[in-house]
Amino acid sequence: MTARHFIIVILVAQAICAIVVVADLVSSIFHLQPYPIPWSVHELLEVGGAVGLVLGLVLGGIAYYQAGRVRAEAEEKLRLASGAFHDLLDERFREWELTPAEADVAMFAIKGLSIHEIAYMRRTSEGTVKAQTNAIYRKAGVTSRPQLLGLIIEELIEGRPAEPVTLARAG
Repeated sequence: MTARHFIIVILVAQAICAIVVVADLVSSIFHLQPYPIPWSVHELLEVGGAVGLVLGLVLGGIAYYQAGRVRAEAEEKLRLASGAFHDLLDERFREWELTPAEADVAMFAIKGLSIHEIAYMRRTSEGTVKAQTNAIYRKAGVTSRPQLLGLIIEELIEGRPAEPVTLARAG
């Protein structure tokens, strides 16, 4: 049973118990019992409704705890993946023998910043950033930012170094 089905079962059980308890209260307040219910059956309905609501509360608490644990595991995996991404970038930048300035530009480019934004962030001219991006592409064996990003993403997905795809090899 999946967590979603488990929660649905809890909600249905709580809804049934709530209906029983509310129906009993309404019938008692407005004297709406068309036929008398034996006291023992009446007590069983009330006890069953109360037990069902308490059980729903306990199971809901368990589901909440499990959801928190799953969330924490997912956050940890994301943290590890983020670290792996940065480690991979550092490794590739060293492999491609990027200068510190080129590594900065490459990181900004991978993050999606424009030439203008990178120049502003690095307090340099757009021409310098364009020259640096061309050097990065040449060293990485690609011809554009999408190919550079694709190279990194492919390596993350495949778990092994990806080969650059250039126009000469693709054709």
